[in-house]
Amino acid sequence: MSGRAVPFHCPYCADDSLRPHGEKHGEWECRSCLRAFRLGFIGQLSPGDLTTH
Repeated sequence: MSGRAVPFHCPYCADDSLRPHGEKHGEWECRSCLRAFRLGFIGQLSPGDLTTH
């Protein structure tokens, strides 16, 4: 998996008008709802960690 994945939709309003925000990798802004957010990779799950809710 690449460390440079790009979001396709805003996690708040689901619009696709996203632009990079700030100087750090993973920071994005939504021009539709005017929110800025940061994305990051937490880790990989093992099959034993998966549970249904």
